[in-house]
Amino acid sequence: MKTVNVNLALHSYPIHIGPGVLGRADLMRPHLRGQHIMVVTNEIVAPLYLERVVSTLSGFDVHTKILADGESQKNLDVLNSIFDGLLAVPCDRQTTLMALGGGVVGDITGFAAACYLRGVSYAQLPTTLLAQVDSSVGGKTAVNHRLGKNLIGAFHQPSFVIADTDVLNTLSEREFAAGLAEVIKYGLIQDRDFFQWLQCNIDRLLHRDEPTLVHAIERCCINKASVVAQDEREVTGTRAVLNFGHTFGHAIETRLGYGKWLHGEAVSAGMMMAAHLSNRLQWLEQEELRAIEDLLSRAGLPTKPPSEISVQDFLQFMSVDKKIQSGKLRLVLLRGLGNAVVTEDYPPALLHATLAADSRPK
Repeated sequence: MKTVNVNLALHSYPIHIGPGVLGRADLMRPHLRGQHIMVVTNEIVAPLYLERVVSTLSGFDVHTKILADGESQKNLDVLNSIFDGLLAVPCDRQTTLMALGGGVVGDITGFAAACYLRGVSYAQLPTTLLAQVDSSVGGKTAVNHRLGKNLIGAFHQPSFVIADTDVLNTLSEREFAAGLAEVIKYGLIQDRDFFQWLQCNIDRLLHRDEPTLVHAIERCCINKASVVAQDEREVTGTRAVLNFGHTFGHAIETRLGYGKWLHGEAVSAGMMMAAHLSNRLQWLEQEELRAIEDLLSRAGLPTKPPSEISVQDFLQFMSVDKKIQSGKLRLVLLRGLGNAVVTEDYPPALLHATLAADSRPK
């Protein structure tokens, strides 16, 4: 087992990574303050892992909330149904919510914890690669709005994260590949050595080799923890580098309808679009651009957006991005591999050229 500590000014917590950690009561119990626990999961994950988690929590009053599967569940109506379950018990301020699932479950459970009785504790038990390396760490919680992804939310840090690599064996190839998009992201934004390591080890990751997986997840969590520690609530803008590819990717998800493309697939296409714009600005060498496209392709990820999304579609949905300040859209771009910057210093014509090149309808 590996442990990464997220060290924040007001609230720090451990991320435990390795096989079998989902059944480790000793990793959970020190962080549980009261008797009530609400485990939120979904209809896919519950038959696989819910019983294991409940048995690990013997002696507590464990309640469960099972959601339908899919990104479409990340909305205010489903959030309210979690509140209904908490109030029916009723759960007090010492309650801990546990998010057992992927990014959708983690985001909505964290947001419920941030709001219920003005804030209760919660834990992340991520069951997808994407959630283990990204969405379960850092305290961003949210639900979607029809006009954009993750527009309604709060910063609320978990008490602990349990990333059990055994559970990744039940992921489909598509879901696993989607998680690799966020893994590759860390190499692109600030860890060039990790990007090069991924070039050498992507096949082992695709075969879900356990030591390779543990190392990759640990490296991603170390990278994310370092960024979050510098800018927990995106005050200085440092943390925004974690959204590399997401401005374009969120536009893809919103335009197509949540769930048609997986989040990691949309981010993969979005990272290539950001890389192309970086290349047009002469910040990224052609050889580096090819290396990014090659690694994403080897991981089984898309490198172009859906053909039905037009330039105007992108501009419309990017116009409500959370990184807009004073009416200007800031983008996360690359000044070379491993060097992401948040900037509004790009000619609009080059952005339009990127959108026009990567989306057929004009």
